[in-house]
Amino acid sequence: MIQDYVQLVERISKATGKEEDEINRLVEAKRAKLSGLISREGAAQIVASELGINFDKAKVKINEIMQGMKKINIVGKIIRMFPVRSYETENRKGKIGSFILADETGNIRTVLWDTNHIELIEKGEIKEGDMVEITNSNFRNTELHLTGFSDIKKSQEKIENVKTEQEFFERKISELKVGGSFKIRAVIVQIFEPRFFEVCPECGKKVINDVDGSKCSEHGKVIPKKRSLLSLVLDDGTENIRAVLFSEQIQNLNLKEEDLEGEDFLKKREELLGKELFFSGNVRQNKLFNNMEFFISGIGEIDIDKLIEVLEK
Repeated sequence: MIQDYVQLVERISKATGKEEDEINRLVEAKRAKLSGLISREGAAQIVASELGINFDKAKVKINEIMQGMKKINIVGKIIRMFPVRSYETENRKGKIGSFILADETGNIRTVLWDTNHIELIEKGEIKEGDMVEITNSNFRNTELHLTGFSDIKKSQEKIENVKTEQEFFERKISELKVGGSFKIRAVIVQIFEPRFFEVCPECGKKVINDVDGSKCSEHGKVIPKKRSLLSLVLDDGTENIRAVLFSEQIQNLNLKEEDLEGEDFLKKREELLGKELFFSGNVRQNKLFNNMEFFISGIGEIDIDKLIEVLEK
């Protein structure tokens, strides 16, 4: 993955004082020596080891975490705590805790499996707003995972201006996992007819219409707000995925409310088909069809010059 490799080279450069170009040459030399049978990330790890760098005991920032990293040590602030929930599978049952950990470089969902760690949350010994130090954690599927070999405790360190905006990991569609937050570069290959529904203007919940008008389960009789839903199919060459947009993101496709019906929609659809964009959002499981869906929360144009610069690295 390009982003992971670039971050790894930056860390090696920072730790050794060597220029990134020199490290890139060492990496390519190592790959050539191994007949190209190793990834750039793997070759960079070998180069780091040969240069006497051991990342295992070093503390990292959230934006330095890369796919497959283990024994991660990190300090951050808990900016959102989720309720502890129970689970049960064929082989085991137990509890799972999670929260969003943030520092000045980013934020990441952190998952706790060990009962001792979960008890800290249940007893309020670790709570939202606390600074914590985590050691020996692993990174997988865009999340930080703590096991029985990990440790978590309160920290006296201070971090100014933690990053609270949601983080999206840039991935290929074939690499997406349910529950993760991702950014993909993909082409719109299909657009379905939009659907319309009505919601409560107060809470956004779908209203029920009967002879007495529109009712919200929480706010009673209301004057509903019309919302729209648009489904797409996105493809990036590795795989395709069905994507869902609601009213706010539909507007980011330059589609106005009046463009979603009749001949106007057919014309706009033809303009959008084949367009390549950046899409960010969350992956969820469609229980009805048992497949993944991408719920889009952001859309961005592609800066060709910037993209070329990244690919050259």
